[in-house]
Amino acid sequence: MERIDTEGQVATADTLARVLSAIPTTARGPSQIVIFDIHELQERFYFSDQVIPRLETALPLLKREMLSMPNDIKSHLAVAFPDEGAFKRFHLQFDGFPTITCAKIREGDKRIVNVKEGDPRDKHVVIVDDLVQTGGTLKECCKALLARGASSVSAYVTHAVFPLESWKGFTSEFRGETDPEFTNFWITDSLPHAKDICNHPPFKLLSLSDMISEALLGYDLLQCP
Repeated sequence: MERIDTEGQVATADTLARVLSAIPTTARGPSQIVIFDIHELQERFYFSDQVIPRLETALPLLKREMLSMPNDIKSHLAVAFPDEGAFKRFHLQFDGFPTITCAKIREGDKRIVNVKEGDPRDKHVVIVDDLVQTGGTLKECCKALLARGASSVSAYVTHAVFPLESWKGFTSEFRGETDPEFTNFWITDSLPHAKDICNHPPFKLLSLSDMISEALLGYDLLQCP
C-alpha cells in the first residue's frame, strides 16, 4: 500500500522500501532489488541510493501463452486494461495486439466499469493487470467486455494476492450466479499460495523461475573477465 487516507494506517510500500534500502553494499557495489511489475512506478523512488531497484516485467510469460494459442483464436486476440493506470504501465508490451481500455467509477460500495476505448466485439480478450485483490474490478470489466460482444474473456495478473480466499469466486464451484465466467486466469508464483490456487480452473500457473534465473545470471553471477 502506497497511499493512506485514515490516521493510523501504515504506508507499507514506503516502509518496506526503507527496510530493503538498509541492505549492505556488496563486493560488486550496491545491492540490486529486482521487482516484477511494480504497482506504482513512482515507488522506485522510495528506495535510497544504498540499493538499485530494477524493474522487471513478467508479461513475456503471458505473451508466450497467447502466441501458442490456436490460429483461429490467436488471430482474434485483444488485450484489455481495467483502468488507465494499467494501460499506461503495460500497453507498450503488447505492440501488434488490439487494445481496449476500461474505466471504473465507484458509487458508494458499487464498482461500475465501462469500456472507454477499443472494440471487443468478436474478440478473445485478455485482461491484464499487475495484481488482484478480491477481483471485483476484473469481474466488472469482464461483464462490460462481454456486454460489448467479446467472444470470451481471460485474465492475467502477476501478483495473485486474493485475501480471504477470494480466488474462489472465479471457480465454477464457488462462482456466484451473477459472476462472469473466465476462460483462463493466468497468475505467476510470486506468492506462495499461487500453486494451490492453480489446482482449480480457470487458474493457470506461470513460473517466474526462469526469469529470476536469467536476472541473476545476467547481473550477479557472471564472472568478471
